Amino acid sequence: MLVGDHGGDGKGKGKGGKVRGGGRGRGKGNGGSGGISNGGGNGNGNIRGGNGISGTGTGNIGGGNGISGATGTGNIGGANGVAGATGTGTIRGANGMSVPASRPFGGGENLRSSHQTSCLITKILDQETNGTMTFFKQNGELLPERRGVPGSVFDSPGRGDNAFRVVRRGRRLGRFIKLRFTHSVFLLAALFLTYSATFGFKIFFNGNIDSNLLTSQEVQQGSSNVVKPQKESSNVVKPPIKHRKQHPPCTVEFLESVNDPVEPKDFMNFTQFSLEYIDKEDKPFGTNMYKPRFGGHQTLQEREKSFYAKNQTLHCGFVNAPPGFSSTGFDLDEKDKTFMSTCKVVVSSCIFGSSDFLRRPTKKLISDFSQKNVCFVMFVDEQTLSTLSSEGNNPDDGGYIGMWRIVTVRNLPYEDMRKTGKVPKFLSHRLFPSSRYSIWLDSKMRLQVDPMLIIEYFLWRSRSEYAISNHYDRHCVWEEVVRNKLLKKYNATAIDEQFIFYQSDGLTKFDPSNPNNPLPSYVPEGSFIIRAHTPMSNLFSCLWFNEVDRFTSRDQLSFGYTYLKLRIMNLNSPFYLNMFQDCERRSMAKLFKHRQLSPPAVT
Repeated sequence: MLVGDHGGDGKGKGKGGKVRGGGRGRGKGNGGSGGISNGGGNGNGNIRGGNGISGTGTGNIGGGNGISGATGTGNIGGANGVAGATGTGTIRGANGMSVPASRPFGGGENLRSSHQTSCLITKILDQETNGTMTFFKQNGELLPERRGVPGSVFDSPGRGDNAFRVVRRGRRLGRFIKLRFTHSVFLLAALFLTYSATFGFKIFFNGNIDSNLLTSQEVQQGSSNVVKPQKESSNVVKPPIKHRKQHPPCTVEFLESVNDPVEPKDFMNFTQFSLEYIDKEDKPFGTNMYKPRFGGHQTLQEREKSFYAKNQTLHCGFVNAPPGFSSTGFDLDEKDKTFMSTCKVVVSSCIFGSSDFLRRPTKKLISDFSQKNVCFVMFVDEQTLSTLSSEGNNPDDGGYIGMWRIVTVRNLPYEDMRKTGKVPKFLSHRLFPSSRYSIWLDSKMRLQVDPMLIIEYFLWRSRSEYAISNHYDRHCVWEEVVRNKLLKKYNATAIDEQFIFYQSDGLTKFDPSNPNNPLPSYVPEGSFIIRAHTPMSNLFSCLWFNEVDRFTSRDQLSFGYTYLKLRIMNLNSPFYLNMFQDCERRSMAKLFKHRQLSPPAVT
């Protein structure tokens, strides 16, 4: 192995070179015993350089740049150290490139002159003096390699030189192509992963994924029973994407103003009877499983009798527990009860469980008369009150936030917040015992019309004692049941139990083509209710609440059944219910989305 610079006088000196075997740069006879020299001598012997290997019968022409002749057999000799090998060999150049050389040195038509060979060796030695040595591996040992001087080593004419250059360039091109190919593969892989992460399985499936998958049962049955999905024909027109229907408000012919409203004469002359309410239950004798309930423990016989419009005492919430038991819930402060007992006309709403933001009525659209004579009451629980306070909505000294009088409810009667919300929604005649009229709106709505104009239009003008809008999309209870189960509005088993019960009691499908339908729809949009507190209106409200208390909180499922049963069982005592259009409801209040929907209780 050669290390460092070398002498160029052909004497075999190597300044920094290593010498193995015999001699300091001079081979003798037919080869030293493995000597290494920097150059080769002018006399007889092997011309060795770099990592040349000595040995009788093996001639390597080597220079300091690691150029070796073909490994062939023959005598080595010549005046200027030219190898006379008769075999074929491999010429190695500065960059470690090799080409097969079919021309032997010495003899025949391809014989190089000793002068040409001497010039070649001299040039090699001169380049060793100024060049830099690198190495390549051949047959397990490192051979010196010259870089940066490809044209100067073999400058003699001939195919061998040209072939050497071609092969060297070919190897360079091969390494370049291999490097570029590797980079291209990594780039394509990165693009593929990026596209997959962005578009997911859409790149693999065209159309409905489920239609292309087989169930495990089909796989077990074998491919003979599996029907392969057919490709869609290009002539098949795909159904358009279903967008949510738009339901704009419509014009309602309210009075221009209401400065001093006057109730029509004999307006309250509807069906007259007296209602009393069960406010306390005794513990059943001989049972230890009794648990007080806000709605009481109404039997099916009591439920059936309660539908008759007659003087009676019935369940209608606020049933107190026997002595020794805790309150059944919906506890109010005495100061709030006193205020509520003075209200004649009420607009009420509620927020439980921080499910909504506080929507204040549009004050500029509320008349001075209504601001002075109408009670605007918002029922909240302690959680909601805390949330409002954290948002900067703190009641003033009178308990008001804007126009809303805030009434805090403690000890909520139901775990289901929706069911708890039905108490102020249906039982306003219980909460406001002196009121003649009440308007209920969900907390997701903001009132934008004067309440007295609403009462005048929907009750007085139509001679009705109860007004509620129909549903904007569905009119049959069957459709409402399917929709509630599909959207998981409530426990599906509880919905089925309620629906089966109603069917067994005679509930039928709504027929829109029947002109004798008592209502334009059996499914209401229950977010806005206008009531006159008449006996029939109060009875209907109690009956509707009892259905919610017994079954699910989805009041749209029980509305149609409750109305039809009350009507059938009181043919001589009509109930004047005004079911108006949903677009009219939208004209009275602005609708917002809930802040947070409370999950339904699983019962």
